Amino acid sequence: MANKDLHNAKRVKNDEFYTQLSDIEKELKYYRKHFRGKVILCNCDDPRVSKFFYFFYSSFHSLGLKRLIATCYKNLNPDLFSQNLDEQAVYCIYDGTDRANDVITDYDAFIKQNEWGVLTGDGDFRSPESIELLKQADIVCTNPPFSLFREYVAQLIKYEKKFLIIGNQNAITYKDVFTFIKENELWLGINPSGMCFNVPKGYTKTTKIVNGVVMGWIGSACWFTNIDNKKRHEEIILYKNYNEKEFPKYDNFDAIEISKVSEIPQDYGGVMGVPITFLDKYNPAQFEIIGITNHGDMLGIPFTNNCFSEVKGKRKYVRILIKRKQNEN
Repeated sequence: MANKDLHNAKRVKNDEFYTQLSDIEKELKYYRKHFRGKVILCNCDDPRVSKFFYFFYSSFHSLGLKRLIATCYKNLNPDLFSQNLDEQAVYCIYDGTDRANDVITDYDAFIKQNEWGVLTGDGDFRSPESIELLKQADIVCTNPPFSLFREYVAQLIKYEKKFLIIGNQNAITYKDVFTFIKENELWLGINPSGMCFNVPKGYTKTTKIVNGVVMGWIGSACWFTNIDNKKRHEEIILYKNYNEKEFPKYDNFDAIEISKVSEIPQDYGGVMGVPITFLDKYNPAQFEIIGITNHGDMLGIPFTNNCFSEVKGKRKYVRILIKRKQNEN
């Protein structure tokens, strides 16, 4: 059943988007010190076409990696958009011993000459074989199927792995994912949401033309991680003062509505509801996350109308409930 679910996720829900090298470089450059001496796993990546694999392969020595592992799902042939019709998949375990320094131009030769390992199973990230490879890894870095994001993140947390992965920003509103965020086991990366991807032929959703090539555009695509970064320690500059007219209370619970993150009042000590984009600027030393409005049971609050917040009878989109931490000084 798990394999069938993954197969459907890729073919029906258009999960098979291939990340651009530029987006990978733009985010991962902030974590270089964390990679040194580590085993990197890209477990949703065909090493023959994945830009994640290319990034780590081409900078293996400059990053000081110990090992690089890549696996894919139900694919034996080098095809950017496989139909996942094979019952097995290839994998690669690379330790950098074939070259003395980083020479990016040898990548094509490596792809042509390498004899790819073949997994016994189909490469599903939940299979025993894939889990054994996961156990060997220090850091996981990939673009997992968006429709299986809950399970994917839960597995990484279960096995206590560090990770840098791409997901849909709306995953913030999933109860299990939000619980990890609330408990500071998961947060957003440094770059803002929005990415272009290589997409299968015939993709008809939002697109952009990049260097003459039609690319899929997902404005809500963003990085999720549990690796510390400098952005996480930057405080939001607060300049507004609280007043009842501008910041009304919700009809169905005791908190005030904040429509823009930039307008969080500097002098309000109670609970505030802010847009999910707040997590782009969230500093755990400045604010405490209390809950989220579409899961009132997390707070023991008897929400009405499907748990959405309301102001004067008007429903608001999902809000993260926060409280400002008091400065000891």
